[in-house]
Amino acid sequence: MKRFAIASLLAASVVGAQAQTFIDQARVRSVDPQYENVGVPRNECTSQWINESRRTGGGDFYGGGGVGAGNYGGAVIGGVAGAILGNQVGKGSGRQAATAVGAVVGAFAGDRLGNQGQWQPQYQQQYQEVPREVTRCRTVSDVQTRITGYRVNYEYRGQAYSTLMRENPGHQLPVRVTVEPVERY
Repeated sequence: MKRFAIASLLAASVVGAQAQTFIDQARVRSVDPQYENVGVPRNECTSQWINESRRTGGGDFYGGGGVGAGNYGGAVIGGVAGAILGNQVGKGSGRQAATAVGAVVGAFAGDRLGNQGQWQPQYQQQYQEVPREVTRCRTVSDVQTRITGYRVNYEYRGQAYSTLMRENPGHQLPVRVTVEPVERY
């Protein structure tokens, strides 16, 4: 019997201690936006023109000549004259070498003299300055100020409260009120 009385008393106290909750309206006293600085990256590009050297193919003509550059008569006459001179200068087995060297040197000299002043096609590399646009980009960070929320100061039944909210609540703020009895000891 004692157990049943204690269990009933305990159940009654749990039911009586249960809190009641309801929604009421509080008066908003002030709303202050809360800001945050945020870095927003963006590309900043600049363009400028530079001169660039580019190699171009030849086809230009210039005077002068080398062996076989047009008129062969000078080379033949110079080669024969050089061989005769080389043959007279050399002695013994060196005479053949002197004749060959004289023929080659004479051919080059005769060719130069025979073709002097003529225009001949020769390959010549040329470099030309060509303008080119160069674009350079870099990432910069712009600082933007954004609202992150609102500091709301409100009053409910003569008491002042403060909270952070995502949105501006306006003039009235719904509040959840919990009422529960306080036990005396």
